Amino acid sequence: MRKTTSLPPSRLVISESRILVPDMSELMRTLCAGYKPSAAKSVDEYAQLDAEDESLARWKASLGIVPGVAAAGSGPKVTILSLELASSTLPPGKHLVMNLQDPEQLASLKKNPVTIKEGIEYNVRINFKVNHSIISGVRYIQVVKRSGIKVDKLEQMLGSYGPHPKGEPYVKNFDPEESPSGMLARSGTYQVRSRVVDDDGEVYAGEYWEWSFKIGKEW
Repeated sequence: MRKTTSLPPSRLVISESRILVPDMSELMRTLCAGYKPSAAKSVDEYAQLDAEDESLARWKASLGIVPGVAAAGSGPKVTILSLELASSTLPPGKHLVMNLQDPEQLASLKKNPVTIKEGIEYNVRINFKVNHSIISGVRYIQVVKRSGIKVDKLEQMLGSYGPHPKGEPYVKNFDPEESPSGMLARSGTYQVRSRVVDDDGEVYAGEYWEWSFKIGKEW
């Protein structure tokens, strides 16, 4: 488990009050040399592949790849619902949830940084819903800056999914992290830009969203 004493971990992302021209190349996904995504198929086509293999069928069902589930349609394939910071050290009843479907909350998060307690274990989780089609190689990317200088970048693979058989959202928990501590870590505000993109380069929840955080002695 990584611990940073001078700078916050890249698992958290931020925005300053001053306006900066975003460098979109910082949010580009990493691809292996020569990698080419396979041709897109419908949910039914994927479900029928190797249909006689029972173990493979169970695995595909766990991804929502079953016949008759949400055929391809219009609109976004994926809706990103929320990003949440979870920790057993949070005070009772306190939740740090970023509702990505609430424009007012997103605008507020750019100006009003979230306070994260120093030296505690936490993990980030993302909630999303697959509306139609199969999504492949979906990943969460974020860039953290302080005073306009990039201090970290995270690229977290979420995986491949089909629409949930019951229409429910998926939840992906990131690996546990430990928040930084010390006077230097507590000074200043950190900018974050986040993005969700798949193997085809399709971006969800807008080109990116911004938020900010500070490290404090208490939540």
